[in-house]
This record gives sequence, C-alpha cells and structure tokens, in this order.
Amino acid sequence: MSTGEESSSEHPLPTPDGRQSLIPAGSKLSEQPIARRPLENDAFYDSSFAHLPELMKSDIEGNESLVPQRQVLLPAMLFVATCLSTFWVGATRWDPMQFGFNVSWAQVGVVVQQNWPIGLAYMGAVLAILLTHEMGHFLQTVKYGIPASYPLCIPVPFNPIGTMGAVIGMDGSRADRRQIFDIGIAGPLAGLAVAFPVLWQGIKALDLSRAAEPGEIEFYLPLVAQWMLQWAHPNEAWANEHWVGLTELNPYFMAGWVGMLITGLNMLPISQLDGGHTIYALFLGKAHTFARLFISFAIFYVVINLDEAILWTPMLLLVIFLGIHHPPTRDDSVPLGPVRWAIGLASLVIPVLCFPLLGVRQ
Repeated sequence: MSTGEESSSEHPLPTPDGRQSLIPAGSKLSEQPIARRPLENDAFYDSSFAHLPELMKSDIEGNESLVPQRQVLLPAMLFVATCLSTFWVGATRWDPMQFGFNVSWAQVGVVVQQNWPIGLAYMGAVLAILLTHEMGHFLQTVKYGIPASYPLCIPVPFNPIGTMGAVIGMDGSRADRRQIFDIGIAGPLAGLAVAFPVLWQGIKALDLSRAAEPGEIEFYLPLVAQWMLQWAHPNEAWANEHWVGLTELNPYFMAGWVGMLITGLNMLPISQLDGGHTIYALFLGKAHTFARLFISFAIFYVVINLDEAILWTPMLLLVIFLGIHHPPTRDDSVPLGPVRWAIGLASLVIPVLCFPLLGVRQ
C-alpha cells in the first residue's frame, strides 16, 4: 500500500515521441536523455497506438508468470497407463500376447486373480527403477533452472516388458558443459542404485536346473548379470548358457533385466542419449568421432548377429534418423573438474556391463 507522500512525488514526464514516463520527477533517471528511434523512420509506427507502452524483450524474459508451466495431466495419465501395462505383463508372466488381441474380460479376470502378486511386484520394481532414473535427470534440471517436463512413462502392454522406458523433455540448449554432464549422468547412476539390488534378488531366486523348451522366449543376460549369477549360484549347472527362459523368470529378475537394458541403452555414446551428453561433456567435438565409430560398429554387429540382434534394428535406425552427433552446449568452455572427469570416464563401461547384446530370442 502506498502513502500519499510517495504518490505525490511522481509526475508523468513527456518523452521525445510524445509518450509519458512514470520516472519520478527530480530523480537522476529523469535528468538523463531517453534514446528513441526516430518515428519518421519507423515503418511500423501507428499514431493510434502511440499512447500505449512499448513491449520490450526484458518484459517477457523477466516475467516469471509468462514462463510455461509443466504439464501434469499427461505425465499422470502415462504413469497410470504404464502401471496397468506393467502389471498386466507381469500377471501374464511376461507373455501378454498369449491370448492375442482378442482377449476377453473374463480371461483378464482369471489371469489377474491367479497372478496379481507377481504383476504387482513386477510393476512396483520396474517403475521404481524407471522413475528413479528419470528423477535423477529431473532434479538436476531443477537445480540448474533448465526448463524440463515431469517424467513421461511409455506404456506398451503387448511386449514382454510392458514399457519402453520413460523420458523427460528439456531445453538442453540452455545448459552449459558442466550442467549437461550432471543432468546426463545423474539418471543412469540413480537408476542403477535401484536396479542392481533388484536384479540381485531376482537372480538369487532363479531356478537354473531346467533347459528351455523349444520355441520358448529367452532373455540374454548382460555381463553384470552373468557375474551375479555365478556369485549367487556358484555350484549349480546352468542349462542355458547366457540365456534365461520365460518359465524361469521371476518379477525381480525381470525388472532388474529391464533396468539393465534401459540404463545400458541410454548410456550409448551417441546423439542426445545420456551417454551422448556424458561423452560430449568429456571430449566436446571429438565425441562426434566416437559417435561415428560406434554407429559403424553397431551396424556391423547387427549384421553378423542378425537372428538375435535384429531386435535393435529399429532403434538403430531411429537414432541415425534423429542424428548421431550431440549439439554444442550453451558454454563449452566451462571446466568439468577432476571428480566429474573420473565419474565420466568410469561411466563409459556402463553399456559394456549392462546392455544385453543379443536381446531376446525364441
């Protein structure tokens, strides 16, 4: 609330173009000449609007009320849909297409009644990994003031894992070198902190005594899972070397396997994946050479292992289509420091340890 004395000290002052200013009379600002562009040279000048204040760039950039708000409804709807999708996949024991696309409500009811604990355990474990991963990114964007969406989960109820992961949308062009490193690396490290213990519990519960049946879906074990299996079952014979059959699965193993897949995939050193952010922050322009070498190797690997690795072909084509090179940051000259360099270099082995090279076979 203003007092009478404060309001009486302000008088509108004329400006060179005939407009009025609210600069207080007698202030130092009122004594300074106001630079205006000549109206006769202004092709957009309209005398009928001359009494209105001029909109400046600073009016928009400095007004927080004009900053777009994060959407809540879409992330919430996708989260609920992914909960249902992963619950259904777990309840069907990772074979959601056993009924085809003509599944009836009666069949759904029977499956849910029989297997709801498995579906619930899988849903909780896999969403814990996904959301922890994405919240690692999100909290870093909040820390640095980078505009970003809430995590967007991707439900897929007809594939064996029930989801295609989760993403956040952000304006990465506003982040400098150090900030894009922190944003990129935070997600995988946070996700692995949950995925490793979940996978360990699942591997301890595996029954390795039987061989897969002909035509059964099998999941390839990434390197870290192979090590865990040797530690958890040191004296047991493994019927399917490097592969786990569908009927051997349990919800924690499958959620951990999905966590390894998503983390290993995101840490590939290309494009604007998490690994792309990380390797660009480390090596800047030289990261483009790494990206080209990796894409060449990936194409060669898929070709020579076409029967199993063909699963990765659509993803490989999508990355090539979107562009394999990471764009410059807002300021590439910001140093990372020795701690970030050590973490970044160590993180380059994550795809080697976590990514299941041959994916799924039948």
